[in-house]
Amino acid sequence: MLYAILCYHDEDAVGSWSKEQDAAVMTKLAVVQDKLTRQGRLGPVARLLPTTSATTLRKDDPPVVIDGPFAETKEQLLGFYIVDCPNLDGALDVARDLAAVNPGGAYEIRPVGLLNPGSLPT
Repeated sequence: MLYAILCYHDEDAVGSWSKEQDAAVMTKLAVVQDKLTRQGRLGPVARLLPTTSATTLRKDDPPVVIDGPFAETKEQLLGFYIVDCPNLDGALDVARDLAAVNPGGAYEIRPVGLLNPGSLPT
């Protein structure tokens, strides 16, 4: 089953990391990602640009486009992983491995119901 591991953190805290600090975290995360890739369990991984680059479409009548994220929160969605795991316990194990090398924040784990695999090249 596919699971989304949604990565939340204080965007200002992560944005204040030096290039060296960020590179060190990315290097550690790459070790976990490489392991999942070798196992054939890693799907798309995305790092979202800052919320200052976000645009929200409010589904009013008529729809309204606004700058920024929908809600002001302490932690922002900074990225996600799609992983193939046999069950929630397996997805939690992956999230724990990621958490061990990535300080702070939180991971939200959700099963993915694939509606359309899309047409982007792999």
